Amino acid sequence: MRLLVTRPESDAEIQAALLREHGHQPVVSPLLEIEFLGPPMDLYRAQALIATSRNGLRALARLSQRDVALRLPLLAVGAGTAAMARDMGFEQVTEGPGTGEELARIIVDNLDPAGGKLIHLAGETLAFDLKRALERYDFDIEAPVLYRSVPAKSLTPEAAEALAGRTMDGVILMSPRTAQIFARLNRNNAAELASLYCFCLSSAVATNVEGFGLKLRVAAKPSQEELLALIAAEAASS
Repeated sequence: MRLLVTRPESDAEIQAALLREHGHQPVVSPLLEIEFLGPPMDLYRAQALIATSRNGLRALARLSQRDVALRLPLLAVGAGTAAMARDMGFEQVTEGPGTGEELARIIVDNLDPAGGKLIHLAGETLAFDLKRALERYDFDIEAPVLYRSVPAKSLTPEAAEALAGRTMDGVILMSPRTAQIFARLNRNNAAELASLYCFCLSSAVATNVEGFGLKLRVAAKPSQEELLALIAAEAASS
């Protein structure tokens, strides 16, 4: 299948490589550009770090406090983030099932609010308010904004041409915000989108692109592995 990859550049290249391995033809058009900000973090008396995206880890890698941070336990939202954390040098990594809400439940069940504060390696825009969810259980959580996501103003020329010429088979959307940007950029292109598969990481992503006539497909679990399985199933049946 010829598939539009919309993730920010670093993650888009990783996803594109995986798609090629499975015999697909990716067309990369990042809908978000990541800007790393680098504010200092107060690691004193922190019991653990929380990463809900790989961009939080990429931002941390640029900070002078990186080596100190690596000594702390880290709770990762899912498998991809956990793998990157281990590659960076974190030795104590807890892998969540894929969403911020589920990770919050793991934290509540396994950590003690009296054990010290938690530091969320946060972006400017978050899909789930982890800080608010944990403060309900008396956790002290700080969320320094380490990066921001800047929306793309247009698709790449290759992607725009493929959509206009109807030579694309599908689009992959990994976050609600990316789905919103895709919908905004294509609000006048419903006819071109009507025949496309739209592979969404979750139902929260899919709700943002309803009404375009896309053939929406939602992963059984919010992981890249499940999404690839979903794409493989559709490719085999088409």
